[in-house]
Amino acid sequence: MDPMDASISHFRNVGIGDIGNGTAAEIEGFRYRADEICVKVDKLEQRMNEIEQFYLSKSKKHLSTSKGSSIAKDKDKEKHVPSIKKQQQDASRREAAAAKRMQELMRQFGTILRLIMQHKWAWPFLEPVDVEGLKLHDYYEVIDKPMDFSTIKNQMEAKDGTGYKNVREICADVRLVFKNAMKYNNERSDVHVMAKTLLEKFEEKWLQLLPKVTEEEKSREEEEAEAQLDMQLAQEAAHAKMARDLSNELYELDVHLEDLREMVVQKCRKTSTEEKRKLGAALTKLSPEDLTKALEIVAQNNPSFQATAEEVDLDIDAQSESTLWRLKFFVKDALEVQGKSSAITAGLNNNSNDNNNNNISNNNKRKREICDAIAKTAKKKIKKPAS
Repeated sequence: MDPMDASISHFRNVGIGDIGNGTAAEIEGFRYRADEICVKVDKLEQRMNEIEQFYLSKSKKHLSTSKGSSIAKDKDKEKHVPSIKKQQQDASRREAAAAKRMQELMRQFGTILRLIMQHKWAWPFLEPVDVEGLKLHDYYEVIDKPMDFSTIKNQMEAKDGTGYKNVREICADVRLVFKNAMKYNNERSDVHVMAKTLLEKFEEKWLQLLPKVTEEEKSREEEEAEAQLDMQLAQEAAHAKMARDLSNELYELDVHLEDLREMVVQKCRKTSTEEKRKLGAALTKLSPEDLTKALEIVAQNNPSFQATAEEVDLDIDAQSESTLWRLKFFVKDALEVQGKSSAITAGLNNNSNDNNNNNISNNNKRKREICDAIAKTAKKKIKKPAS
């Protein structure tokens, strides 16, 4: 249980017997406000998980540095990095410009295609092969993907999104027209010779356009890489801002929680001497981990208190009412959990009690020293009531 959970539990567990000068309505009001804080904490935790997942997904280079330093760097970058929405708008404009340039290349390719189609030997390739009319029964066994110039032209003019995306796709289909003819027809046949001749002429024309195609492809790759980097920077800046906002909200929530805690403490009755004695005794029953957490609660309102020292002298009487109440509810919850765990462990380990007892007797010298100091201080400070 962390300090914030302990504080909220403090409010939730306060009862009418604990508040000396508060009404039942006030108690319910405190609990309602504590529940509101819990809801806010849950929402903040979800946002924190989103931030953590983002930074975990970054490269090892980013992971080698702390989140704090990354956020600090991103804060400087944020001034110069457009928002994610702006990046998306820029990306859309780049896509439109690139598509326009590609259309121009396709237009120039169309000029080459028309020259080839107008050649006197192009007639066998203008329309799909009449497989049935020519009784080419094995055509589809030899040719996997039939292709012709009319099909290419229709796909170049398609407006429904099924057309060619770039010039290289058209080039591949033009080559396929001639290679299919050369594959199906014998080398000495007229169709084979015509296809081979036209393919050579096409390759000559294609080599003239190829530098422009290559330049456009390189430019497109660079633009995409730059856009991807810009988007990554925008995401990092957005998550850095989210982290800073989250930190500010946590601080405000902590202030709100502290104010609420003080209001509850003011309404609570004073801790009696007997309750302090019982609290000191209960502290000695905590597990080492819970005892460390309890000492951290003390240290929060007492900066000079060394919770991690080898020897700790805890004066129960010297603690503020806020600390005492927080300790009271923390210890109560911790011992309940500890009791349930012990019962389960006892049920599962009936055959190994001797070994467990030996381990427990040798465990955690620091705990015994702390507990002895607490018990000694509690006894020293408590006066017996007059008889």
